[in-house]
Amino acid sequence: MATGQTRGAFSMTEPDCGSDVSAIRTRATARDDGYVIDGQKMWLTNGANAGVVATLVKDDLGHTSVYRNMTTFLIEKEPGFGETRPGLTIPGRIDKMGYKGVETTELVLDAVAVSDRDILGGPYHRGRGFYQMMDGIEVGRVNVAARACGMSLRAFELAVGYAQQRRTFGSPLAEHQAVAFKLAEMGTKIEAAHLMMVNAARLKDRGERNDVEAGMAKLLASEYCAEVTQDAFRIHGGYGYSKEYEIERLMREAPFLLIGEGTSEIQKMIISRGLLASYAL
Repeated sequence: MATGQTRGAFSMTEPDCGSDVSAIRTRATARDDGYVIDGQKMWLTNGANAGVVATLVKDDLGHTSVYRNMTTFLIEKEPGFGETRPGLTIPGRIDKMGYKGVETTELVLDAVAVSDRDILGGPYHRGRGFYQMMDGIEVGRVNVAARACGMSLRAFELAVGYAQQRRTFGSPLAEHQAVAFKLAEMGTKIEAAHLMMVNAARLKDRGERNDVEAGMAKLLASEYCAEVTQDAFRIHGGYGYSKEYEIERLMREAPFLLIGEGTSEIQKMIISRGLLASYAL
């Protein structure tokens, strides 16, 4: 994977559950020679091209906490669509509004045979799946924040360029105060989001806990990205609705960041719990 010879995919979400990870139904059933996995997963990025899928499943270990009864298996498969290993099927590509540069798929598991060797981290990490996935999600939230910063910056570049070229009522758009103030707000939002994203990334690099900071960065950067992109779209006027202009594509890409790696509402839950724990009476 490090050399790029094998792509990976990350599978946690299911058709009936997204942010509520405790509600997953895909299950590993132990047997004499290992386990069989049955269930269905949804929204796999790289689902078809991946050669290995980190898959979170229910694993009945008898713990009182549902989160300690989950295990992550590294399920190897052949790249492609259809049955890519016995019992494992990638039905097809999900047609999305945006993010078309990478495929998104379902994953159907019907008595897929795996062993202790396929557990992420080895047999001693059986039951640690939820915590492993959440660690990955924290990195993912910083990643989404970084993507939001990049998309916001590109939308701003397009808007500030267009505003200086397009003339209305005898002057460039940028000389109209309504547009100039909008550009000022867009630039400020991008700078604020970028600083929060870098702070969360630095905490993670140092091995420190960053769940609150990652949630804050993801929340602010994704919401600001949607706002900045829409403002850029409005500055373009009717041309923004044309596929000839890049801002049209960004308008379709930005909404995904509001829901990817946890919705804004989920981020607020994480942030508020962390703050209440830090400031407990």
